Amino acid sequence: MSRPAIATIAGVLFIVAYVVAAITLPDLAPRLHWTLEAVYWCVAGIVWVFPVRWLMLWSVHKR
Repeated sequence: MSRPAIATIAGVLFIVAYVVAAITLPDLAPRLHWTLEAVYWCVAGIVWVFPVRWLMLWSVHKR
């Protein structure tokens, strides 16, 4: 299998798992103040970019 194909499959699986985890995690904690929830969602909305960026660079051999 080529690197782009592996990266595509891994990327889709990662995004699905990340979304499930990001949505489920706040339900496990007690109700937080709205500002803390806003910070959580902002961070959760940005953090996924770093592993996906690494995966994209790996797929084109620029690691």
